[in-house]
Amino acid sequence: MDLNLDYKQRFLDIYEQNIHREGAQELLKWLQGTDFFTAPASTRFHCACAGGLVMHSVSVYETMMEKHFVEGEDNPESFALCALLHDLCKAQFYKVSTRNVKNEQTGQWEKKPYYVVEDSFPYGHGEKSVFLIERFVRLKPAEATAIRWHMGGFDEACRGGSFAISLAYDKYPLAVKLHLADLESTYLREKGTSEVQRI
Repeated sequence: MDLNLDYKQRFLDIYEQNIHREGAQELLKWLQGTDFFTAPASTRFHCACAGGLVMHSVSVYETMMEKHFVEGEDNPESFALCALLHDLCKAQFYKVSTRNVKNEQTGQWEKKPYYVVEDSFPYGHGEKSVFLIERFVRLKPAEATAIRWHMGGFDEACRGGSFAISLAYDKYPLAVKLHLADLESTYLREKGTSEVQRI
């Protein structure tokens, strides 16, 4: 069974069922021309494996819907857009390199593949995802803010003492919900996924 294909199909199903905004199909077509469905979500932490990025995106969506969706109050399209595309900035972001690792059984040095970052468009994290999405689809202010600040206190801008994140979370509950779903998926639900189908 190819887990990558399962997660890709789940992603596509969620996307097609929920995202109907103008430009959505063009965005999906562009996405399928990138490495989004085969890329890792990180170099060595959560989902640091082939297909890890789509695995993480689906996990965040499922966590967000399960834990934070309020019928009649929340918008299913907004949840799908934010959860599935919050890490769009990681498409075309990683590359495979090799390093020498000593085989403990044989004592021989062997070349092993691993992921490294190669950021050809260093525009930030959440803001880069917003920029890439909005080349095709117009985001609502709450959606753009949620994606921009989904990293919470891990965002570089927060380390300088920015109060914008606090204002964003106060004004847009969607931003809080995306951040919480991203945290839970990364640190609780995806434990051990760096070993799944590792390169």
